[in-house]
Amino acid sequence: MPAVEKTNPDGVDFGWVMQVTFVTTILVGSPIVVLASIGTALPTWTSRAIFAVRVGAVIWFLTAVAAYLYARYRR
Repeated sequence: MPAVEKTNPDGVDFGWVMQVTFVTTILVGSPIVVLASIGTALPTWTSRAIFAVRVGAVIWFLTAVAAYLYARYRR
């Protein structure tokens, strides 16, 4: 079996930041999108998809910034 390579990144490990952003956005962001959609009229599938993308993009961005700042703080 080949050896697993290890890295020691200088500064922030962006791979870790992206993985944490992805998982956190799915786990925390999905319920937020659902709660935000409760008071919104979404009559068609197109309007539902556009709403999910718009709200999800904001959540993704905020999660990515928070994960980056956390990783930078922990370094």
